[in-house]
Amino acid sequence: MTGFDSNLLDELIHSKLRLGIMSMLVSVEYAEFSIIKNKLQATDGNLSANLRKLEEAGYIGVEKTFVDRKPQSRYSITDKGRTAFENYIANLEKLIKN
Repeated sequence: MTGFDSNLLDELIHSKLRLGIMSMLVSVEYAEFSIIKNKLQATDGNLSANLRKLEEAGYIGVEKTFVDRKPQSRYSITDKGRTAFENYIANLEKLIKN
C-alpha cells in the first residue's frame, strides 16, 4: 500500500454526524431540521452545533421561515459543499484502492 495522506480528508466532513448531514443533503434539494434529526437520530443541540459548523464553512445554506407560527429551518448543500463532499469521497476511494 502506498502512503495515503490523511490530510486529504476534509476534517469538517469527516465527523460522523457531519458526514451524515452532507450525505443526506447531497441527494435532495433541501431537508428540514426535523427530518435530518430523525434520520440521523441526533439531539437538537448536537445537530444544531454541527449544522452551524457546516454553514459557517459555506458547505450548507439555511432558509428559516415560519409555518403556522412555528419556526422551520430548511437546509441545502451549496456548490462549495457539493465540491468538498465530492473531493472527500474521491479521497476515500483513493484510500480504499491503495
